Amino acid sequence: MQTILITGSSSGYGLETARHFLARGWNVIATMRTPNADVLPRSDKLAILPLDVTSEESIAATIEAAGPIDVLVNNAGIGVVGSFEATPMSHVRRVFDTNTFGVMGMTQAVIPQMRERRSGVIVNVTSSVTLAAMPLAAAYTASKQAIEGFTGSLAHELAHFGIRARLVEPGYGPTTRFAQNTNVRLEDLIPETYSAFAGPILRAFATPQMTTSESDVAEAVWAAVHDTSDQLHYPAGPDAVALARVRFGRPDHADRVA
Repeated sequence: MQTILITGSSSGYGLETARHFLARGWNVIATMRTPNADVLPRSDKLAILPLDVTSEESIAATIEAAGPIDVLVNNAGIGVVGSFEATPMSHVRRVFDTNTFGVMGMTQAVIPQMRERRSGVIVNVTSSVTLAAMPLAAAYTASKQAIEGFTGSLAHELAHFGIRARLVEPGYGPTTRFAQNTNVRLEDLIPETYSAFAGPILRAFATPQMTTSESDVAEAVWAAVHDTSDQLHYPAGPDAVALARVRFGRPDHADRVA
């Protein structure tokens, strides 16, 4: 039976992905900053481990405790919405520490065991902001775009060892809590000088025409894990699929590994 390790499993996409794979008989290692066994069903196929992806020591301890991992899903992330001018660089660095360097750290930690077995899948969860430029998300977009380029390059070098690297790109999910994982208030990031510009955008955010559900992302991760083709990008949710269709011509036609 295969084992999947998912980062950021306490809520949102990570939690739903853990449920999705657990319900289908996989061994699931759900990692969280603060472990909470109540969010997932009791199962002898489930292990919940503490993990801070910004800590090399925490990553090493989690990988050691997890044992052999067939699939890594880098899902943990934090968000920031607001004008870049007003976003403290300390918070920009915090976003990159989790969204970019945390993904890289986890990936580097699992590659050796996958390379030795000549098998494995690494799924990096980014965002539809990588499919089309969006305002008031400059720092967040940069942190996710970095992982898009990272994963595309990584896919080529790891394919030699039988390891697949994939990107899952969720659309807008107002029910997820990623934007709450921050100590910076929205009102502090949109000063008065930006209010005329930001107002209509924030109102549009509040009443989106299309949204992405947690199950959309879990299903996209499932597809990315099981697809043995050279597909790299997996948009998740109707809005992300629509953006991917504009960018690539059709939602599954993306930069391929070849």
